[in-house]
Amino acid sequence: MSSTELRHTALDALHRSLGATMTDFAGWDMPLRYGSERDEHVAVRTKAGLFDLSHMGEITVTGAEAAAFLNFALVGNIASVGVGRARYTMICRADGGILDDLIVYRLAETEYMVVANASNAQVVLDALTERSAGFDAEVRDDRDAYALIAVQGPESPGILKSLTDADLDGLKYYAGLPGTVAGVPALIARTGYTGEDGFELFVKPEHAVELWQALTKAGEGVGLVPCGLSCRDTLRLEAGMPLYGHELTTSLTPFDAGLGRVVKFEKEGDFVGREALSAAASRAQENPPRVLVGLIAEGRRVPRAGYAVVADGAVIGEVTSGAPSPTLGKPIAMAYVDAAHAAPGTTGVGVDIRGSHEPYEVVALPFYKRQK
Repeated sequence: MSSTELRHTALDALHRSLGATMTDFAGWDMPLRYGSERDEHVAVRTKAGLFDLSHMGEITVTGAEAAAFLNFALVGNIASVGVGRARYTMICRADGGILDDLIVYRLAETEYMVVANASNAQVVLDALTERSAGFDAEVRDDRDAYALIAVQGPESPGILKSLTDADLDGLKYYAGLPGTVAGVPALIARTGYTGEDGFELFVKPEHAVELWQALTKAGEGVGLVPCGLSCRDTLRLEAGMPLYGHELTTSLTPFDAGLGRVVKFEKEGDFVGREALSAAASRAQENPPRVLVGLIAEGRRVPRAGYAVVADGAVIGEVTSGAPSPTLGKPIAMAYVDAAHAAPGTTGVGVDIRGSHEPYEVVALPFYKRQK
């Protein structure tokens, strides 16, 4: 047996019974698609989609100094997050490089749940454990304690309302509340990675199949379909949301990624990377780094991560993510480009696709924004 045996979520047999095409994603055997990824994408934009996200890394932080510890370990002001709310933030190295982007939920006065990307869960767990030294706070690996099911799309509030008496209308974006969904105890969070309204449901793994089946039944009349990781990627790309390993890496600081707003210098006390990030912030003001922009193809050829962005025969940037956009009907990409070519509407920009310079239009992100 290989030591890199793939991990399986609690929904593994169910995915296979639905005919899913499975793929290795960050050491997990995950559904890539069930049928047409385009149809799955369109369902989320117009109706609803159901996702298994049980590969995400949940880490629980508890203790009298949990808030102070997270303020030290992460770049955001976690102490200011109210109970029942969530915040997007990052964990950086001492040199300012991004280790991961995270969502932190404050579950109680002294209890938080940090959700890391599957590919970085161990790195984040190790960093938090190391950084907790000297704080009255405990870091617990809860990756096996949760299954995570997301229902996303304009029909998702109606679907969920039919299965819970939790106050969904009062649940704001980036908030979470404990409740019961189809008889299953869950943390119901109004979060997602698709650009649509939707919910992420954290439940015990032994309840995952029952909950998935209840959601499927509740969504039958309104076009809910199971969705794989492939359409999750095109949905987040259209919504201009960064993906770790593409738009975010250890070689970039949040300021290089255009996400300096997540770094809160005004919070009390020191935090890991403060000095390096302060220098990065000053540098960014004096000498703007490359800017993350959107690119829309004039032709049909699809750009991929790592392709060079060119203008006047010179390389001015690099594609970080690219795919055909079902919503726009054209290939799109996110790319870091020199500030001089970053303004929306900049002409003469192309992507080097196997030696041919294909013309692209520079646009502001996101490509797609839902109508409220």
